[in-house]
Amino acid sequence: MPAELDDTRLTAMGLLVETYGGVTARLDAVHAAHGLSGTDFDVLIRLARSPEQRLRMSDLATQTGLSTSGITRIVDRLERNGFAARQSHPADRRALLAVLTDHGRSRLTELMPPLLAEIDHWLTGPLEPTQLTALLDALRTIRATVRPGATAART
Repeated sequence: MPAELDDTRLTAMGLLVETYGGVTARLDAVHAAHGLSGTDFDVLIRLARSPEQRLRMSDLATQTGLSTSGITRIVDRLERNGFAARQSHPADRRALLAVLTDHGRSRLTELMPPLLAEIDHWLTGPLEPTQLTALLDALRTIRATVRPGATAART
């Protein structure tokens, strides 16, 4: 095998892609059983974990890696289903906030036990505590490089 094909960088990328695809496929089934897509869940969990359970639409787009039109479509769908709402920003009338509704919070509460069971089974459970800590540290380091706005949470 040529040396450039036997490169640990290719192996790392391949393992990440295979792992992501495998875990995501299993989690998508849980999301679907609760009437959500993976992207819907990503938006709802970000709102739930944000101060006052709300985020500027622009920050939500940055955190999810979606375009502003993409996040608008997702929030439109979540709003139609009663999981999220839009509010005017109290200090900036040009900005809109996406807000988690009681119904959205309730849906997340229903989803958590089966979702966490799947995450534990397929992702965190096979790891020793030190491996999980190392994985989380490594993923945070990489995320900070490739998606520096992913943790921004202004209201």
